[in-house]
Amino acid sequence: MKLFVDLLPVILFFAAYKVRDIYFATLVLMVACVAQALVLYVWKKKLERSTLLTLLAVMIFGGMTLALHDPVFIKWKPTLVNWILALGFALAPFFREKSLVQAMFEKHMDMPQHTWRKLNLAWVIFFLISGIANLVVAYTLSEAAWVNFKLFGLTAMAILFMVGHYFVLQPYLLDPEPTEPPHDA
Repeated sequence: MKLFVDLLPVILFFAAYKVRDIYFATLVLMVACVAQALVLYVWKKKLERSTLLTLLAVMIFGGMTLALHDPVFIKWKPTLVNWILALGFALAPFFREKSLVQAMFEKHMDMPQHTWRKLNLAWVIFFLISGIANLVVAYTLSEAAWVNFKLFGLTAMAILFMVGHYFVLQPYLLDPEPTEPPHDA
């Protein structure tokens, strides 16, 4: 369910672009991101930093796209969000006891510290490559191709990255806590 909620603004952006143009799609994206943040806040009673970062970036770059009638700003948004995430993952170990990856996943995995560092570095590299890929597509292909890449390409990259995690990290996964069987009355 959360994956659908996370992808919904991008799906709506894609659909709105197919119906009209990049400016209408940008407006739809801005509205969808606000709605997404509200839904997640009501559902989880908090917002993740990545959701707030994306919302802020969409509002700033979407607003600039609409105000200046220039799609370059919305095209840069995925790159800047990815690069800010890369920077956050890279710098966090210098300011915290644990990397961001370890803080997110340590209750599900038991790994040596050097493996946590390698995994964190993989996330930094993934975010950097995602940002670069977005710019390459934005500046070398048509606007329509970029819109397609934003939904299908970046999403596929993220899914492949996560699937790769499963196979590499499977030996470190912790068994889930056993649940008690239902009591017969």
